[in-house]
Amino acid sequence: MEATPERQPGAVGCLRCFWEFWNYETPKVIVVKNRNLGLLYRGVQLLILLYFIWYVFIVQKGYQEREVGPESSVFTKVKGVARSHGKVWDVKEYVRPAEGGSVFSIITRVEVTPAQTMATCPEVSIPNATCDSDSDCVAGETDVLGNGERTGRCVPYYSGPGKTCEVLAWCPVETGQTVSESLGKMAAQFTILIKNTIRFPRFMFSKGNVKSNNGYLKSCTFNETTDRYCPIFRLGAIADWAGENFMALAEKGGVLGVIISWNCNLDLPDSACTPSYSFRRLDPRKSPASSGYNYRFAKYYNCNGTTTRSLIKAYGIRLDVIVHGQAGKFSLIPTIINLAAALTSVGVGSFLCDWILLTFMNKNETYSSRKFDQVRASPSPPCRALPCPGQGSSPPSSSCRRGRHTALQRPSRSPSTLLPRHSVHEGSGVGVPAVGVPRAPPHRPRIKGTVGVVPA
Repeated sequence: MEATPERQPGAVGCLRCFWEFWNYETPKVIVVKNRNLGLLYRGVQLLILLYFIWYVFIVQKGYQEREVGPESSVFTKVKGVARSHGKVWDVKEYVRPAEGGSVFSIITRVEVTPAQTMATCPEVSIPNATCDSDSDCVAGETDVLGNGERTGRCVPYYSGPGKTCEVLAWCPVETGQTVSESLGKMAAQFTILIKNTIRFPRFMFSKGNVKSNNGYLKSCTFNETTDRYCPIFRLGAIADWAGENFMALAEKGGVLGVIISWNCNLDLPDSACTPSYSFRRLDPRKSPASSGYNYRFAKYYNCNGTTTRSLIKAYGIRLDVIVHGQAGKFSLIPTIINLAAALTSVGVGSFLCDWILLTFMNKNETYSSRKFDQVRASPSPPCRALPCPGQGSSPPSSSCRRGRHTALQRPSRSPSTLLPRHSVHEGSGVGVPAVGVPRAPPHRPRIKGTVGVVPA
């Protein structure tokens, strides 16, 4: 009969690891009866729960999937008529550009240099243009701040005793003696229609800021309470809402921003998604060097075969329509993520209280001895009984029973780990249980952790 082959130690170890994987493990729980520590623990838990419930889920709507930055289209239209000293201004003259985009300007004051022709004339009084003789003016030279090309002659200025270099340019050049015309008083009554349509492609949702009623826009102006869907604004009202004095703004010009915000909760009906408007000045008002808004343009004429032009320096109010927003809708994924974060964060209270307990309250290591068990990584091999010297198989004598014997040491405080101690009568080779030593209990499932109560 063939002998059964012995199992290899490596195979036995792998099989043991496989079955150990299916064991259940539970942490050790210690109840510390300390009221101050308990109040701190519950207080930290309460603060964490309030943060997640109120801020994360109610304010930030952490249960929603969000999309920021909608697709947007803006169309504008200005209406109104104004009169200056010498003419009547309509929309075609004071709105630039006329296409009706999201950025446009309305002229409120102009300085006109009329009847300019291509000729030679004195340059304006700038630092590099003043001269005493022709040698100070180099022919063909130009200046960044000048108006034309120098001819090499030094001529008297338009008024006063000074001289400047002569230039080939559109003459007379622009000076401080130009004609000024203002539209400020009547420009405050100009009306501006701002049509805006947005779309959130992720949710396939789109909406506009105008009512579908065709006759509604003919008799309304914007009111945040009663006419939110009538985006017709007076220019003077926009300046007031931005905190600016309209007449001072019309004199030097400036840049105003019209901000349209769409914050849509798509879990509610579509009617709950409404635009909100805010207004502010965008150019730095407190910096004289960079505040204000102006630009130049010219109107050309042909008079008796001679080309002439009128140079216009326009001061105005530029309007920038800025659209931004976000939309949210319930989604299971962010809800699960935020719930998991909330439940995980509750453990911060346990970590904090454990640190206080073991750092400041652990007198004589009372708590640490209950909280931590030191278990050997690999148990010691079982001790083998040794025979008493000089004896064979005869029954063990009392001296041998009182003699040497070995026992397994207890690895933990659990009574289940007590193993029987054995002694062997000298010369017999047969182990006999030692007197007064408890026998090992029957095998029971091993539990990693116990529940203990530690008094304060």
